[in-house]
Amino acid sequence: MFIDTHTHYYDEAFGQEGDAAVERAVEAGVGLMLQADVDSRERDAMFRIGHRHPEHLRQMLGLYPGSVDAGWKDEIDALLPWFDKEKAVAVGEIGLDYHEGKEFIREQKEALRVQFELAAEKDLPVNIHLRDATADFIAAVRDAAHLHLRGNLHCFGLSIEAYREVCRYGEWSVGIGGVVTFKNSGLAQTVAQIPLDRILLETDCPYLAPVPYRGHRNESAYIPLIAAKVAEIKGVSVEQIEAVTTENARKLFRL
Repeated sequence: MFIDTHTHYYDEAFGQEGDAAVERAVEAGVGLMLQADVDSRERDAMFRIGHRHPEHLRQMLGLYPGSVDAGWKDEIDALLPWFDKEKAVAVGEIGLDYHEGKEFIREQKEALRVQFELAAEKDLPVNIHLRDATADFIAAVRDAAHLHLRGNLHCFGLSIEAYREVCRYGEWSVGIGGVVTFKNSGLAQTVAQIPLDRILLETDCPYLAPVPYRGHRNESAYIPLIAAKVAEIKGVSVEQIEAVTTENARKLFRL
């Protein structure tokens, strides 16, 4: 069985087809899919579809960095009660994202710090979204080293040097998705240097579909295509990638 460690089946891109996409994933051998939280506007929808597929969907809880603004503390206040109402497998997706602008850098850093502390309090891993903010993220995990964080770097895109630096301050796995199949991404060269016991598979569906579906809506049924590419990079069988990445996910998220 494969595990897709990052999905968004509640996203409007699926429309009324989210349930059917979950079923297609199961038919393709993807038995578990983890849904990443974004903010209070979409949380109810995430749990609704999660409750319809309790055997196959698990949910995270967190405030996405792109949703952080001047009212981020209200979002955290809205988030906290959910930990008593629902079982979460991680605090996520959280992180730093400066790609769309730097107006709320200070707020993003503070929201990340608070959620690092929340993860430590709840004894949960973190699921990290990181874009155009590597130096600040490394500084954040360095400052949080005393929390002994564990988690994964979703949609991994760091250099091997940056990844090794991050690993000095916690136990960090990497989420490898459709980008690894893109011809000019350069990700394959980095994946070749990452230990297999630190690799997780993900789609980030409905985004970032692998070749040959690039540019179309992504879904977990495409995980075997990503696994095949990782197997090629590592020089092992797809079956080994399936077994090892599934065990990695079970261990990190305590599935």
